[in-house]
Amino acid sequence: MTFDLSPLLIHDAVRAALAEDLGRAGDVTTQAAIPAGATARAVIAAREAGVVAGLPLARAAFLQMEPRIGFEARLEDGARVAPGEIVARIEGPARAILSAERVALNYMGRLSGVASLTATYAERIAHTRARVCDTRKTTPLMRAFEKYAVRCGGGANHRFGLDDAVLIKDNHIAVAGGVAPALRAAKAFVGHLTRIEIEVDTLDQLREVLAEGADAVLLDNMRPDALRRAVEMVARRMICEASGGVTLDTVASIAETGVDLISVGALTHSARVLDLGLDIEIA
Repeated sequence: MTFDLSPLLIHDAVRAALAEDLGRAGDVTTQAAIPAGATARAVIAAREAGVVAGLPLARAAFLQMEPRIGFEARLEDGARVAPGEIVARIEGPARAILSAERVALNYMGRLSGVASLTATYAERIAHTRARVCDTRKTTPLMRAFEKYAVRCGGGANHRFGLDDAVLIKDNHIAVAGGVAPALRAAKAFVGHLTRIEIEVDTLDQLREVLAEGADAVLLDNMRPDALRRAVEMVARRMICEASGGVTLDTVASIAETGVDLISVGALTHSARVLDLGLDIEIA
């Protein structure tokens, strides 16, 4: 499956990342140690198994530094990689390759880590109808890329921002005066293409939601027996999403209750970086 990222998002993010790393004087180490006309060949290789994500950002890092660099991806984002496997080959001006190395690897390591953790969650629930999805618990200014990585790992995306959809949470309900008033106000405000989801903590709240109607219900921090009962009560009239404290140890039992989605903040806020490295090939 092919996954796409906006070229404009990539260009602006990579440009800012390179500017941050190069600072005011540029890569003084490389300028001091490497002759201006030197060329090099290098590979990006995996140090451990995982799922690759972030190749377009790595490519952009090298090409923005020096358009003459050749970048050949040997895999596609979303592909599984084994320890020692080559992910990409790079060839061209040595100074530019060395100066772009860290930005390229930072993006790839971070996003491949998100994709790899997502894939592990997805594997745990593959025997069910449920899908794992992300949240807005993302690194500031990295949301589009981290959510892209979730898709690369076989997960689904929740809303990208506050303008995507209505998600009425417990604090909204408290201020609005209850489930019914919150839902009625939301329906009166949004257009017909905007979906409405509401969070509930109890089956009694769920009964109020069913009486008022919504597009989706977020079943927050419910045990599997309560989730199973909630799914029965909804009877496919709306999307059922489970959330709250989901771990690799609990995700399967949650999925087996019949929910449609399981949102996991850890996919983006707690993913470990996948160990990738750039190695210069010595002729």
